[in-house]
Amino acid sequence: MKYLITGGCGFVGSHLADLLLGLGHSVMVIDDLSTGAVQNILHLKGKQGFEYVIDSVLNEPLVAELIDQADGIFHLAAVVGVRIVVEEPIRTITTNIDCTNVVLKHASKKGKRVLLASTSEVYGKSDKVPYREDQDLLYGPTTKSRWSYAYSKAVDEFLALAHYQTRALPVVIVRLFNTVGPRQTGNYGMVIPRFVQQALMGESITVHGDGKQSRCFCHVADVAKALLRLMETPAATGEIFNLGSNQEITILELAELVRKVTGSTASMTFVPYDQAYAVGFEDMQRRIPDLAKIRRVIGFQPTHNLEKIVADVVAYTRTRLGINRNA
Repeated sequence: MKYLITGGCGFVGSHLADLLLGLGHSVMVIDDLSTGAVQNILHLKGKQGFEYVIDSVLNEPLVAELIDQADGIFHLAAVVGVRIVVEEPIRTITTNIDCTNVVLKHASKKGKRVLLASTSEVYGKSDKVPYREDQDLLYGPTTKSRWSYAYSKAVDEFLALAHYQTRALPVVIVRLFNTVGPRQTGNYGMVIPRFVQQALMGESITVHGDGKQSRCFCHVADVAKALLRLMETPAATGEIFNLGSNQEITILELAELVRKVTGSTASMTFVPYDQAYAVGFEDMQRRIPDLAKIRRVIGFQPTHNLEKIVADVVAYTRTRLGINRNA
């Protein structure tokens, strides 16, 4: 098969490209490098079946041509990170919705299968955990830009399902929950790479809020395999799936685990959300996926526990920062 990955220079996209090429598929990547990095795919340059173009998904004629060449599209291009969402709401809304509209429009014309990467953020501030794909969504007011990401990704889902229902576009929607692993950067608010870098650099680990909020983290290798399985599974067409781990941990416990794995004695600094992001910023106390549906359809089960995830991020970060393991 020949697959197009939008946002393929990003963290998840580059790991997906690794997997696809390793299985003998061909891969085309488009990325504007707004949050992705060429370094993530440098090791793929020159490999048979790999092509990439540095451009925006909003370049409609180019995207139409790439979709025409592809057997399937993994649409991963989107705004990444809480900091960008809070500070650049216009970019968040237009990037998410306009890029998705371009991809779905041209995929529909050609009847090409699309996997749309959505997010656990679409559940908003609902406290009904674990989150089920068919439950009601609960958002904050439009006066708080923090919710622009959740609203825009929900609109992406509506668009995808509308194309499925009215134009028979074969589409799968996947709500990702805290995907983590090598190549992820902490620059945009991602907690594990940020904690790991702070611990390795001997800096204080900055915990937002009181640290009692909990999350579930899934290794990018498990996520990439599940994305491909969903792309290949006819029964997934027209459906929405949670994808992640349901191993819950508080952020305080996570900081302690990072200190243990890195061997760090770094202190912790607690930073109020108003200071970390914006006045009145709201965070969810718990975010846990119900995985029953994805298990039923593709037999998904994460294979990496949290300690292994952190260890992989630590090893990658040591190499990136040039830190000797015995230092």
